[in-house]
Amino acid sequence: MRNIRKEFAKYAALNILGQAAYACYTVTDTFLVAARVGADGLAALNLAFPVFCFVSGTGLMVGVGGGTRYAIAKGRGEDDQANRIFTNATCLALGFSALYVLLGLLCSVPLSRLLGADDSLLGLTNTYLRTLLLFAPAFLANHLLQSFFRNDARPSLAMTALITASVCNIVMAYVFIFHLGLGIFGSILAAGLAPVIGILVMTPSLILGKNQFCLIRMLPEAEGMRAILAIGVSPFLTEATSGIVMFVFNCIILRLAGNVGVAAFSVVSVISLAVVAIYTGLSQGEQPVLSRSFGAEEHTSVRAALRYALWTMLLISAVIYGVLYFGAEPIVTAFNSEGNAALQAHAAAGIRRYFLACPFLGFNIVLATYFISTEHSRAAQTISLLRGLIVLIPMAFILSANFGMTGVWLAYPATEALVALVGVVLFRLRKTKERDILSR
Repeated sequence: MRNIRKEFAKYAALNILGQAAYACYTVTDTFLVAARVGADGLAALNLAFPVFCFVSGTGLMVGVGGGTRYAIAKGRGEDDQANRIFTNATCLALGFSALYVLLGLLCSVPLSRLLGADDSLLGLTNTYLRTLLLFAPAFLANHLLQSFFRNDARPSLAMTALITASVCNIVMAYVFIFHLGLGIFGSILAAGLAPVIGILVMTPSLILGKNQFCLIRMLPEAEGMRAILAIGVSPFLTEATSGIVMFVFNCIILRLAGNVGVAAFSVVSVISLAVVAIYTGLSQGEQPVLSRSFGAEEHTSVRAALRYALWTMLLISAVIYGVLYFGAEPIVTAFNSEGNAALQAHAAAGIRRYFLACPFLGFNIVLATYFISTEHSRAAQTISLLRGLIVLIPMAFILSANFGMTGVWLAYPATEALVALVGVVLFRLRKTKERDILSR
């Protein structure tokens, strides 16, 4: 009999630790750019980051979608089907990689303009975008392998790869930016090399055959790839719509507070990425436990894993918001190398208001992962679309029009709270439907 509490604790702890290391890299990298390049560097990072969200979201879509289906197949004892899933997921990763590389080679300048870069920021933004897109194959392959190892009962290897890549990223970024004087190019070069290092950490296990998944000789299956994308579209929407929202927020803030406001939003955004990374670690910890339990039809274990995830989320939320509320001023000062008073005021206020979303954000991510892991992808997609586009963008325009920058900051927690209510309704509807089926 599986000890679900112990299994969940192991997976959650390892994945949160790995994502915390990734969060440290994200914050440190932005700090280094701010210290060396200043407010223009922060603004360029923020303008280019929506594309990073799309690349990362694509990796999560293929990795989480494929990994979830793999875990369910393993739970049902379908080993051949599990290998077919891995092969289809690899084909998807290769196809998306080729698309992003072509965009980087042919479209980085017009894309930079589209994202809002003016003449003063075009060079910095274009440099970041082109390098990012050329490294897209490494980002996608890293996401793919980490997800499959995580679902192959190897969470410690996935964590080791993520932590090693994150630490190397920090070291390389410092050397490239400060010692070699590469500026924002050094930042994205380090970020692009980091997943390569993560892949190298996992490669020995692949060569030695310590994993239970492998590529098999087969043609790509349209239906198999569609099933992977159907499950993985929710984490893609979460990441990709974050990029769209960042673009919309940049446009609103440019009108309200100019480039300094965008730089302030960059500080809030990078902290938000770190916070979301921690909740993502929690959701990545619950997903293999939920998927295997669901595949084996252990419904009591599914409910227990979800309960543990929700209690852990509440504890994490209390700690995160406490740190951010009381530490807002020194956090912003660390990024404000030029001592810009307007940037300081905007960003400190933004942190205290924006991250009121924490418990609702955590709940929505945990619940969406529960729906994904139990093959209810439509409910997960509904949550992701509401959070990222349908509610948040109108909320941002309405609140900013009435309350200025305060409205911009409050749009995020208001949206997450409203979507959390919708999530509760979806969860209850599903439970009611399940009881009706069992009573027949």
